[in-house]
Amino acid sequence: MCDLRVTLDLRKCVVPEFIFGLGARKLAGKYAKNLGARRVLVVTDSGVREAGWLKDVITSLENSGLTYTIFEDVSPNPRDLQVKKGVEIYLQNRCDSIVCVGGGSPIDCAKGIGIVVANSGDILDYEGVDKIHSPLPPLVCIPTTAGSSADVSQFAIINDTVRKVKIAIISKSIVPDVALVDPEPTLSMDYNLTINTGLDALTHAFEAYVSNANSTITDIYALEAIKLLHDGLPKVAKNLSDIEARGSVMMGSLLAGLAFSNASLGAVHAMAHSLGGWMDLPHGLCNAILLDKVVEFNMPYARDKYKVIAQKFGIKNGALNTQDCSKEFLALLRDFKARLELTQTLSQLGVEEKVIPHLSNMALKDACIVTNPKIPEQKEVEDIYAKAL
Repeated sequence: MCDLRVTLDLRKCVVPEFIFGLGARKLAGKYAKNLGARRVLVVTDSGVREAGWLKDVITSLENSGLTYTIFEDVSPNPRDLQVKKGVEIYLQNRCDSIVCVGGGSPIDCAKGIGIVVANSGDILDYEGVDKIHSPLPPLVCIPTTAGSSADVSQFAIINDTVRKVKIAIISKSIVPDVALVDPEPTLSMDYNLTINTGLDALTHAFEAYVSNANSTITDIYALEAIKLLHDGLPKVAKNLSDIEARGSVMMGSLLAGLAFSNASLGAVHAMAHSLGGWMDLPHGLCNAILLDKVVEFNMPYARDKYKVIAQKFGIKNGALNTQDCSKEFLALLRDFKARLELTQTLSQLGVEEKVIPHLSNMALKDACIVTNPKIPEQKEVEDIYAKAL
């Protein structure tokens, strides 16, 4: 690992209890019971249930003597209306805790349900930073993808169906009580979902490391995540059944989540949120498409930090001057994406040039833009979107 300068500025770091390893999901009942649960709302989606990963969790709850109600009406880019429906089911069944099994969408929806149950009102009332006053009911999260890291983060992203924009809710109150991080459920992910979520995790690590709210602690998490994901993702791409490589990618996702939860993100996520809210596009894929374009924009404002990241991509820094390193790193990043067959453009996803001004305006209102190395102007965001078409 590269030498790290220990920063002495005040920084806050919030990390949940987490258990990592094969079979972690089977501890759901034990940990929910330890948190005082008796009647659990299980939040998931139909894909997780059909893949069979819900079964072990339910068995674990039953073995611990807990009753449960399943809520699986959750879509990718979870909606405010889905949170509302989940709240109704939670209250109707007199639940007192939440166990979530799924990727970022079910976990964010579960967080939203917990927010409203504890604080009342509408989930959209809590957009922004530190708007939550009462603690959530006990929340246990079991991620089934290696990418979102919602199971360890202070973030929840919910789609406002009226404004067609993703809102960011940021608060230490929504950090789950326990994350049971089990690489085995990622075996059911197909190639595209594996790569899209893996590049989402890589984006988390990139943006956390160059964030203007970074710290020594988040740098350690971010750099190790970049190394694990850079090395692990190509191995998983060659063999989707390689559980050791899956484990490396899952650990990379976990560390990237701990990094961005405390350092926040940047322009890639702000722009991806805008795309997801307006056009309901896959979040990880949007991040993957935008990543190198935003790195190119950010390079003059975070060149030294990108040189450190470049070393994780195999660049021998001592033999390169600053400008050469920048060019070679961008080429390597684009080649890395191409080797993972990530060659899509935004236009192939249906994005048209005429909508770029609106997307840019929404991106500039996103909370993640604040911690980008340089806050871009409207025209600069438009140019980045245009390069990604």
